[in-house]
Amino acid sequence: MGFMSGFWQGRRVIVTGGHGFLGRVVVDRLRRAEADVWAPTHDEHDLVIPGAAEVMIAHHRPSHVIHLAARVGGIGYNQVDPARLYLDNLLMGTHVIEAARALGTDKTVLLGTVCSYPKFTPVPFKEESLWDGYPEETNAPYGIAKKAHLVHAQVNAAQYGQRFAYLIPTNLYGPGDKFHPAVSHVIPALIKKCIEAIEVGDDQIDVWGTGAASREYLYVEDAARAIVMAAESHEGTEPINLGADREITIRETAETIAEVTGFDGVLKWDATKPDGQPRRRIDPSRAGRLLGWQAEMDFREGLARTVAWYLANRDLAEAPPR
Repeated sequence: MGFMSGFWQGRRVIVTGGHGFLGRVVVDRLRRAEADVWAPTHDEHDLVIPGAAEVMIAHHRPSHVIHLAARVGGIGYNQVDPARLYLDNLLMGTHVIEAARALGTDKTVLLGTVCSYPKFTPVPFKEESLWDGYPEETNAPYGIAKKAHLVHAQVNAAQYGQRFAYLIPTNLYGPGDKFHPAVSHVIPALIKKCIEAIEVGDDQIDVWGTGAASREYLYVEDAARAIVMAAESHEGTEPINLGADREITIRETAETIAEVTGFDGVLKWDATKPDGQPRRRIDPSRAGRLLGWQAEMDFREGLARTVAWYLANRDLAEAPPR
């Protein structure tokens, strides 16, 4: 399990976004370690509103806050609603950091995003490159809001001694992912297309872009394990990349998903649609050094588990975003 013996037993932890894709897995992991976990919903505490984070933390008095709540989406969503992506993410994190400081929380774990890296970061991305340029334009509003939280953590740690861990996961996938077209990322979007094509007997599917862009995918359980390990044993405001150390093109991603789902038709690439960032792979060596963590899930096995979950939970998987 990777838990210090009994560390979490009886400790109070707030996980914001604890009902989301990654949050559910983190909450489950903490509960199995016997933590007293509270995952407030957006309806209970809208963290965008000033004062809501203070009320939330004062109510539960946690030793740890793990801030996973975010407004996220794929390229399409980033293009239609960039203002809310920027402001909601900026305010949620800002309010949580300040409330945790004011109320004396032991440690706050913040999640950054690989979207924060400059558009043309040398591959593999090292944490030292984070400030070397502007992010890819469609990712920038979200990426810059998340970078602001890193600065906030660094100045609060220096001035007030507030304790943090700041983690940057690469693209997550796995059971529990979002499959609604308004917010889905590449893996769930392609799984859904392949399954639906099989069901209606279509012999081709359309795929955005050229397929040449590369990505790196991290299985959700691997990410959750790193987050709990960091909450337990790491303190610092240097960002820590979380990734599988494996770069794969969108074309190979699509072909592997077609194989795993059993779709044997044609993948038709639409080069008029954006590819997003040209290459993406992070250097995870800092996480190995500071957390003793590395990714474990095989990509094809992770995909197979994701497909099985999707087939068993279609209504939940395709629920529209709130």
